[in-house]
Amino acid sequence: MVVLGGVVVCDTRRAVRVLETSHPPSWYLPRADWRPSALRDAEGSSVCEWKGVASYLDVVGGEVVAPRAAWTYPSPAFPELVEGVAVYPHAMSRCTVDGEVVRPQEGGFYGGWVTSDVVGPFKGVPGSWGW
Repeated sequence: MVVLGGVVVCDTRRAVRVLETSHPPSWYLPRADWRPSALRDAEGSSVCEWKGVASYLDVVGGEVVAPRAAWTYPSPAFPELVEGVAVYPHAMSRCTVDGEVVRPQEGGFYGGWVTSDVVGPFKGVPGSWGW
């Protein structure tokens, strides 16, 4: 579940968990499970050497807007992610996995979701950029 501005903006049991080297998992939440007004296109893009070009989204919850706080990979190279939207947990009021509140991955650059069953070390902490 993802909460922003006191509003549940996404609630799903169909998320796709993605693991990458030295990262806690990112969760891609089906677009169909987001509140209809919670996502809007944002400017800019970035490139992942594996997943391709990411498109960014603003997340809107109540009166709160989290700019460029979500992203998607619309590339057919990973069809299981095409309709998925990942979110930076540090930009949300609260994210949970099976009822457990998520701790954001340190550093602000990465979007990993840290829960009690996920053990580091992780990229994002000072001195980890070159791992």
